[in-house]
Amino acid sequence: MQKEAIHVLLADDDVDDRLFFKEAFEEIKIKTNVQIVKDGMELMKELNRPDAKLPHILFLDLNMPRKTGMECLKEIKENDKFNDIAIAIYSTSASEQDIEQTFVNGANVYIKKPNDFGTLKKILTEIITVNWQYHTSGLDRSNFLLSL
Repeated sequence: MQKEAIHVLLADDDVDDRLFFKEAFEEIKIKTNVQIVKDGMELMKELNRPDAKLPHILFLDLNMPRKTGMECLKEIKENDKFNDIAIAIYSTSASEQDIEQTFVNGANVYIKKPNDFGTLKKILTEIITVNWQYHTSGLDRSNFLLSL
């Protein structure tokens, strides 16, 4: 039995996507604490607060105003303070270039935002139940793009 709640942080500028994400976690029977920020600037401000509780898993949208997900990913990977955060790119883009760039820049997994709520719940359950400590040791291009 899981004791501590998994701390999840979503950075996404789309209101509907944030709502569906939060609702999906409310329906998943896994103990989580979901925090949401609206853009990359807010994300980095939150992560860099001296008293910040760093997330176990960060879901990061790529296309955000003010500071993109790619800029955030690079900044996070440059700071050893954030080494234990698993980063799931969570984007509407299925561009090979985006997938390749996020892989090269150190994201743990790439998720194309699903079109229906049931698939979203399956994907989030899959991501939350992965033991990232072991999963990331064997990370390669073939298991980077999550598809259900």
